[in-house]
Amino acid sequence: MTERYEHRRTGDRELLGWLRAEGDDYVAVDLLGRELTDAVDWPTAEEALDARGLRWLSDLWQLRLDDGSVERVRIVEVRPDDRVVVKRDDLGAVGAEQVVHVLPFPAPAALQPFAGDPHVLG
Repeated sequence: MTERYEHRRTGDRELLGWLRAEGDDYVAVDLLGRELTDAVDWPTAEEALDARGLRWLSDLWQLRLDDGSVERVRIVEVRPDDRVVVKRDDLGAVGAEQVVHVLPFPAPAALQPFAGDPHVLG
């Protein structure tokens, strides 16, 4: 098993991701289990995770469903080594149907940052 080291934010110690050993270097891995860097030195990998932070998790995402359609979603839970949970973006509507998708960890390629206009529904 490849060694990986948690990297936490200075101050509140929130987990930002991991540094995965690769030879004498390290690869920065974000909370979705995706590589942020190639093999680089330890400080460069840490800087990449610090720059990424956590804010990106609250952004809009899109999920390509099995039928090929794309659904606008928000990340609601990330459990490293277990799962990523997203829900259809309902714009915070009270009483809206909750459509939830449980994805494996690391998050599959079907989950991507939202590519459309965030101000247009549909």
